Amino acid sequence: MSSFIDRVVLHLAGGNGGHGVASIHREKFKPLGGPDGGNGGRGGDVVLVVDGNVHTLLDFHHHPHQRGGNGKQGAGSNRNGADGTDVELRVPDGTVVHASDGAILADLTGIGARFVIAHGGRGGLGNAALASTRRKAPGFALLGEPGQSLDVVLELKSVADVGLIGFPSAGKSSLIAALSAARPRIADYPFTTLVPNLGVVGAGDVTYTIADVPGLIPGAAQGRGLGLDFLRHVERCAVLLHVIDCATLEPGRDPISDLDTIEAELRQYEGSLGHLMQRPRLVALNKLDVPEARDLAELVRPEIEARGLPVYEISAVSHAGLSDLSFALARAVAADREQRPAPSPARIVLRPRAVDEAEFSIERTRDGFVVHGAKPERWITQTAFDNDEAVGYLADRLARLGVEQELARLGAEPGDAVTIGTVTFDFEPTAGVDEDYTPTRRGTDERLSTSTRVGSADRLAAKKARRRSDDAADATDHDDSEWDEPERDRESEWDGESRDGPQ
Repeated sequence: MSSFIDRVVLHLAGGNGGHGVASIHREKFKPLGGPDGGNGGRGGDVVLVVDGNVHTLLDFHHHPHQRGGNGKQGAGSNRNGADGTDVELRVPDGTVVHASDGAILADLTGIGARFVIAHGGRGGLGNAALASTRRKAPGFALLGEPGQSLDVVLELKSVADVGLIGFPSAGKSSLIAALSAARPRIADYPFTTLVPNLGVVGAGDVTYTIADVPGLIPGAAQGRGLGLDFLRHVERCAVLLHVIDCATLEPGRDPISDLDTIEAELRQYEGSLGHLMQRPRLVALNKLDVPEARDLAELVRPEIEARGLPVYEISAVSHAGLSDLSFALARAVAADREQRPAPSPARIVLRPRAVDEAEFSIERTRDGFVVHGAKPERWITQTAFDNDEAVGYLADRLARLGVEQELARLGAEPGDAVTIGTVTFDFEPTAGVDEDYTPTRRGTDERLSTSTRVGSADRLAAKKARRRSDDAADATDHDDSEWDEPERDRESEWDGESRDGPQ
């Protein structure tokens, strides 16, 4: 037997982005092929999608952990990694998404509504994408970003035009079975209905949905019993129908006291969609197939009508008065639909960052400085700290962003601890507060004093020095006049002997 679950806690995570690749093109007769490392694929998102065929959150109750697919790593020859697979979670219409702190992230209504709840991480750039006029062939690539991880709470609020409310065993399930094709569980004991039941009713040219909400008891608005869970399903109903039991045998209960108790609970409960007392309300005096109930209904009807509530005498068993009640509910639903504003088409709202908005902030602590900001923290996750060039590239980016200048302005001294994300550095400034830092060439970075790698500039300087020493040696050899003059004399003597013959 399936269970009705209308509240679950999900542990979600987007897929991790794939790493970029550092690769150099190698081909015969092409010694300088250049960088050709591809980018990593993005991680898959976790998406909530409203499905009309789903009516409960039971699947997520058994499988609360959901994760998007990871992106694939890039490869040489400019081959990008494949993107991770998106995970679509099918949820019922009327699902509300809450953050762990209670904030509402999304209210999903309407078939096909989509909401990306956990974003996948971006893939890292390969060295082909990092190449520039100053960095011809980067020897590093960026790492993929981890996917977004969070815990959320899904709550289901039934979407119906009419909500049936009343005490347990008031006949709500029998009424919805008589008005629609719904077949809820019906028995002669309280709290037979433990989950909301939905039915579709047609009255003339108006078709509306009706919800059988489980019975309410005094104190439901304060959480007594399952009152809050039941009242949550009444929030979206446009019209409320009080179902009053006129044949109850419980001592201390009568139609007027039952109506006062339920109205008091509605008055105390403040839903996210407005106060429930603002909704149109009708009263159905039920079980008139019992003779004593008919006499009691005739007695209390004038008092209820004096409160401004329309009253209908019905019997869910004999179907007496159901036609008038059905058309009255249809008129109330139609009036509510006419007053609602027309749904606006979906729009994409772009909110660009302000020109003077800072991209980072620095907090001074007892242990040093902490840099906050989406860009610096993202760059930290993209950096492979076992690669000197990658660390130098990170330093270049932070310097261009102005992090070093701001640290110097705040009084940071060389050696102070600077924390960005999960990594802590020793502050070693490369530029003054009023200076602009110029990125270095590939393989060289004065901030990496411990590196023993010989860069291209050092190799070029050594080559030029060797050439200068070779040129100086050649010049010394050719300036020896004692060798050149006798050589010319011997040449002239030989030339004269060859022309005139021996003397």
